[in-house]
Amino acid sequence: MDTVETRTIAKVSKRLVPFLIICYFVAYLDRVNVSFAALTMNKDLGLSQTAFGFGAGVFFLAYFIFEVPSNLMLEKFGARKWIARIMLSWGILSGAMAFIPAIASATGLGNEHSFYLVRVLLGAAEAGFFPGIIFYLTLWFPAEYRARIVGYFMAAIPLSTVIGGPVSGLLLYLQGGLGFAGWQWLFIIEAVPAILLSGVVFFYLTDRPADATWLAPDERAWLAERLTAEERQRQAVHNYSVVQSLFNPRVLGLSLVYFGVVAMNYGLSFFLPQIVKAFGLTTFLTTVVAATPYVVGVFAMVWWGRRSDRKAERRFHAAFPLLIAAAGIAASTVLDDPTLKMISFCVAGFGIFANLPVFWTLPTAFLSGASAAAGIAVINSIGNLAGFAGPFAMGWIKDETGSYAGGLLLLAALGIMAIGIVLALGHDQALERAPLAAAE
Repeated sequence: MDTVETRTIAKVSKRLVPFLIICYFVAYLDRVNVSFAALTMNKDLGLSQTAFGFGAGVFFLAYFIFEVPSNLMLEKFGARKWIARIMLSWGILSGAMAFIPAIASATGLGNEHSFYLVRVLLGAAEAGFFPGIIFYLTLWFPAEYRARIVGYFMAAIPLSTVIGGPVSGLLLYLQGGLGFAGWQWLFIIEAVPAILLSGVVFFYLTDRPADATWLAPDERAWLAERLTAEERQRQAVHNYSVVQSLFNPRVLGLSLVYFGVVAMNYGLSFFLPQIVKAFGLTTFLTTVVAATPYVVGVFAMVWWGRRSDRKAERRFHAAFPLLIAAAGIAASTVLDDPTLKMISFCVAGFGIFANLPVFWTLPTAFLSGASAAAGIAVINSIGNLAGFAGPFAMGWIKDETGSYAGGLLLLAALGIMAIGIVLALGHDQALERAPLAAAE
């Protein structure tokens, strides 16, 4: 590999990736900490499983509505300003979850509808963060590095549960301080990092390589030239406008694939602590045991993303983990032994998280510029509707049947659907080759 390339990728990775991992860690924790709060919050607020599932998932309806506009605003104003705005607003609203009883009293909405309201506002506030970062990474990393880089970045998802789960479990024991229950302290304390990081983002991030004074001139020149050449290469095959990318059949197909992946992820993650609690464990041990599939997920993301880059192959690397995930979730429904059930959830965790970094190389291989910002946002927004449908279906089926088995089988079926679409869509690997190699 060229010396300039080695130096440049190393510097960009060191500068951006660890910081973005921290930001996404905080974002994801604020999104799913409601699953740990539910261990005591549901009883305090009088929420049924259906009401909790609806409230946990309604976040994604607002997320869906504001996703594409938010990503286009990021492309227009720059990541530094827009991501800082997102983090500040979601930090404030995440903390507001602690005050649901006060909001219910002040508005007369009641606890259940106040829970829905704050979750909707939180979804609107956070919309655009994840697809914005995926788009941002396309401005800094050539295609051949993206699966591993996205894998590093998205490792924040399982890490937020591995680390955040036990921390959340400990916070639930902070009963009575200043009149707040433990679940209220959980939301207040875990909202603070997002608010603080919003200021750091504003001063630390660099919008584009041309502005990177922390790169040497030859490094800036190499990176700009390589990314521009890749963009020309994609546009020579597919030069989509923003509107065309919004309705592109391939974009819509990938949206359905992501719908299946997200359904498995959130349908499981929002209810796993409650499934594990039924084993008869204490609250803290529940949060520790529920984190084990995510330990596996951290390894899966990093290893499988690097493997996909090394093999220069995407289709199999996207489809096979989905089969593993669906099989693990389905197996959990026929296993009563807690150890075997957790092993099946760990298998599912491997598949779900191994798929994610490879999946996000698929749209960035044929979209560029503003069309990439729009297309990535469409895929993420439609896919994240499963963040509403999955938890709501899980909660409703549990209330109707008294068991999580039906909901888990539904999640597995959506994973199988995603496999079929990935295989049907295929992937043009030539679009990800270095421009000089592609021209030979």
